[in-house]
Amino acid sequence: MPCLNEAETLAACIGKARGFLDRTGIAGEVVIADNGSTDGSQDIARSLGARIVAIPERGYGAALAGGIQAARGRFVIMGDADDSYDFANLDAFVAELRDGADLVMGNRFAGGIAPGAMPWHHRYIGNPVLSAVGRLFFRTPIGDFHCGLRGFSRAAILALNLRTSGMEFASEMVVKATLAQLDLREVPTTLAKDGRSRPPHLRSIRDGWRHLRFLLLFSPRWLFLYPGIALLAVGLVVGAVLLPGPAHFGRVSFDVHTFLVAALCIIVGLQSVSFAIIGRRFASRYGFIPPSGNYGRLLEALTLERILLVAIILMLVGIGALVWGVGQWAARDFGPLNASRTLRPVILAMTALVSGFQLMMSGFMSSMINIPIYERRLAEPPQPDETAP
Repeated sequence: MPCLNEAETLAACIGKARGFLDRTGIAGEVVIADNGSTDGSQDIARSLGARIVAIPERGYGAALAGGIQAARGRFVIMGDADDSYDFANLDAFVAELRDGADLVMGNRFAGGIAPGAMPWHHRYIGNPVLSAVGRLFFRTPIGDFHCGLRGFSRAAILALNLRTSGMEFASEMVVKATLAQLDLREVPTTLAKDGRSRPPHLRSIRDGWRHLRFLLLFSPRWLFLYPGIALLAVGLVVGAVLLPGPAHFGRVSFDVHTFLVAALCIIVGLQSVSFAIIGRRFASRYGFIPPSGNYGRLLEALTLERILLVAIILMLVGIGALVWGVGQWAARDFGPLNASRTLRPVILAMTALVSGFQLMMSGFMSSMINIPIYERRLAEPPQPDETAP
């Protein structure tokens, strides 16, 4: 149980957890991951036989990570110390863990939420929306992403190398477990109104944004790739229609101004796709996201040399279009020009030049991330040999 000034409810939580262990005959311990309580929570926990683990780094995730690391059991069940979760009835969690599950999530919406236990905006907006985003992005079967009562194999979760220190730790556990293809299951659980007289540590907007930000950062496809492909498609289709001249649909005409918007869509879309590739390569290489076979083959095919070749071709196309535009101007003795006709080659030239330059820089950035670890070690100064005479 993570704990920060939970003197009002800690005794009840520990009593329920110990009662469950005694009733079922399970050999276990109650670990309190204390995050710097100043209200006597540590003394209460010791008097009831719980083990205190001091976690100096502040944060919900930091407290949980420290407690999981210090736990000595094969399985760990974690839950808040505010008396909102029923530690006396954990049988379903244990049964699923003994059946081979790696992570068992409680589902409060399936088990029942007591009146006043969850603010309406959490119950009907925050939790459903964030859980839906998590299922969409990562294809996880979990329906209640943010339930604080969950059980898991300690070894399996430690192997995920969870890193976040705040409230988004809850999302990170589910996301990484899903990406690592662990056995995830859900059981119904209840949520009661917490027994504290003070406000909860949770801050709705701040912590909701941290969860959403984490989900986006862990999914380069949804953050960069899909929006980038959509923008590229729109820009290329609209640009191809308007390149020869204006297009008319009924009484509505689309001319060079729309052509300029299409060019911007192409530039931003290409950059977004480049960020998706760079982000995926970085995340896979440094262990944030497990490697993907299809993505890995794509990344291996996108060598720096191939990217540079495409970038050079685009820039040559841009230079050619610019020369053609200047030639049209020269043919009129550098006099007044028809804006609708002459801006098209200029826009085409600038789009190709900027896209080529961006692609070139993205290629170099992606290759920098892909530098093998042993090559980076060559740059480290040699260490003195302490065994030498």
